[in-house]
Amino acid sequence: MSKKLEITLKRSVIGSKGNQRKTIETLGLKKIRQSVVCEDTPVVRGMINKVSHLVTVEEI
Repeated sequence: MSKKLEITLKRSVIGSKGNQRKTIETLGLKKIRQSVVCEDTPVVRGMINKVSHLVTVEEI
């Protein structure tokens, strides 16, 4: 059984770089305090690492 990650947007993307905005959008986040559940893959981990200052991550 694969692990899941719950990713929550904690800070606004206003003032952040364009590639960070695209990464947040690709993760499926649009509003502050919105959460999504994703598979724990190296691709998703890389995206989280890029925007780690904007999101919080919990393993499910």
